[in-house]
Order: sequence, then structure tokens, then C-alpha cells
Amino acid sequence: MKTASMNAFRMIPIGATRAAWLAAAVGTATLVSACVVAPPRAHEAVSYRVEVAPPPPRVEVIPAPRSGYVWAPGYWSWDPQIRRHVWLEGRWEVERPRAHYVPAHWRQEGPGWVFVPGRWDR
Repeated sequence: MKTASMNAFRMIPIGATRAAWLAAAVGTATLVSACVVAPPRAHEAVSYRVEVAPPPPRVEVIPAPRSGYVWAPGYWSWDPQIRRHVWLEGRWEVERPRAHYVPAHWRQEGPGWVFVPGRWDR
């Protein structure tokens, strides 16, 4: 007599079918392990609009200049999960030839505020 627990198990193919199944499994695992998805940078940002004005910028102690780098000042970012602004500290950005860094900032538009991410302009 078959029971419900016996139906829960799946039979593994044997013989030539098992070899084909194993090759497919190994091939899939190899393909998946070869795909590397780089996580987004912690400071990457997108433009968005909120109804809550950001607090005034914090005063940061800017480290001594570094050759080949530009200081990107900290800014208030909006965290939608906790529904409030959070401070992201300043950081060094690798200097780009013939470009200047425009810091992240907030711009008031009507009753809301639009976040403008930091960027490089030529």
C-alpha cells in the first residue's frame, strides 16, 4: 500500500539517463557559478522626490588632499524603509580627467524635495 510520504520522494534516474541528468546538473551549476553580479556601490544614488525637507548638512572634517582623488562631501539620503533622512559620510572619488565633481544635493520643487545624486560633469 502506498502512503502519502512515499509520494513525497522523487526517483533519481539511473543508467544513461542518470549520466545525462548529472551532466545537466553540473553544467548548470558551472554556468551559475561563473555568473558574477557585482553589487551596487554603497554610494550610488538615483534621483527621487520626497515630501520631507532634508536636515541641514553636517559639518565634516575634510581629510588632507590626496593626489588623484577628489573629496565628495557627505549628504542626507532618504531611507524609504524607515521613512527618514540618513547621513552618508563624505568619501574620496578617483579623479577623472577633464571633469569636475558636482556634489549630491537636494532641490526644492513645489511642496516636495528632489534628490540630485553626485555626478561628474565635463
